[in-house]
Amino acid sequence: MHLTRTFETWCCILTVAALAITGEVLTAGAMRRIGDLDVIRAKSGLPGAIRAVLTSPMFLIGSVAMALNFFALLFTLSVVDVSLAAPATASLTYIGNAVAAKFFLKENVDRRRWLAALFVCAGVFLLSK
Repeated sequence: MHLTRTFETWCCILTVAALAITGEVLTAGAMRRIGDLDVIRAKSGLPGAIRAVLTSPMFLIGSVAMALNFFALLFTLSVVDVSLAAPATASLTYIGNAVAAKFFLKENVDRRRWLAALFVCAGVFLLSK
């Protein structure tokens, strides 16, 4: 019984983190592709800037992932102690965002950020015990 409960807890936490990472990376990628909204607004006005964002499939998928993340978090908080769920999802999202930024968005993630991610991993490990 305990093993099943632990498995369900971490499935919930990992789902929340995965949806957050997906939403944030897709939204960031979309905004980079769209470009500077001030420039678009100067050329096409506010409706043009809004159109540029809302017609981006990457932005829309990222927004859906963020919405699903919100509801997954609500579910997780209903079945997992908040003292574990909140720090674990935040920490795993931080780590996942660093990895995704490096490999999908081609950002320069320096040694200091990797070291911080390692400490976050250690903290999540300590929380789970």
